[in-house]
Amino acid sequence: MIRFKRLDHVQVCIPKGKENEARHFYSNIIGLMEIPKPDALIPNGGLWYQLADIQLHIGTENETSKSKGHPAFEVSNLADARTHLERHGVPLGEEIQIPGQRRLSFFDPFDNRIELLEKVSS
Repeated sequence: MIRFKRLDHVQVCIPKGKENEARHFYSNIIGLMEIPKPDALIPNGGLWYQLADIQLHIGTENETSKSKGHPAFEVSNLADARTHLERHGVPLGEEIQIPGQRRLSFFDPFDNRIELLEKVSS
């Protein structure tokens, strides 16, 4: 049996050489805090961000394609998040609503889907 402790990080990918565009989106528009990558991984490209007690790793690869894979982050006010994203022209996707959560998704400039959810009492 594997005894999982917690989610450590999620990785999404961008095309090689697009770190500056990704940094603008994730640092300036989304407001995440970039953290240094370990020296041994710097030659691979990409960026790392700290979100609460997990990390978001932005990796690089030659080709990207739309995938159902995505990170989902709980937020404290989904309506405020939606307003902020709309103000910056970030493409949104509506999610099927499920009991106990409000959800939406948005897409970074590289078509990575990121879900935001807010827990609500039933």
